[in-house]
Amino acid sequence: MNYLAHLFLAQPNADSHFGNLLGDFGGNRHVSNLSLPVKQGLDNHYLVDKFTDHHSLVKEAKKVFSPHRKRFAGIALDVLFDHYLIRHWSHFHDYSLQDFKKDSYYLLNQRLDNMPNKMQHVISRMTQDDWFKEYETIEGIGLALDNIAKRIRFSNNFEGSIEDIHRHYDELEEAFLNYFPQLIAHVKKQSLEVAG
Repeated sequence: MNYLAHLFLAQPNADSHFGNLLGDFGGNRHVSNLSLPVKQGLDNHYLVDKFTDHHSLVKEAKKVFSPHRKRFAGIALDVLFDHYLIRHWSHFHDYSLQDFKKDSYYLLNQRLDNMPNKMQHVISRMTQDDWFKEYETIEGIGLALDNIAKRIRFSNNFEGSIEDIHRHYDELEEAFLNYFPQLIAHVKKQSLEVAG
């Protein structure tokens, strides 16, 4: 899952938000320096990723991508699923998306000094530029995915992956709507973090 979904599945406190995103920035390399609540957030991040990677609906969704883009289908779905989460936000959360973003950005900035350098840079840009605003539209998703393609350090065919998404938009949305409630239930059942 991508950043918004990880924050959605975090607890509403700064340590949890930090831990739930740290997994995308070499989380396990930093474990010895983390407080227990941040470690629990990191564990939750990995729980979400493992459930997602092994879910049959996600595996099927990856198959709709062109053969030359299949290698990056997981990345595309992570970002796209944040888009679908935004589209259906009120179905999953009572709190408005605008208020959720404001609170999440505030909580992340409280732990900015504790984050690894790369994470500090990304989180600063994300909160200042409101990356999730870009995820609201399919055009924004295409731009975000092309930007990711440019940052990959080797030659790749990931750019233009929005073409595959356009062709299978409704099918992928249905997969998300069936999968995401199962992910929420799994996280609640495992209860790796203390509520708070």
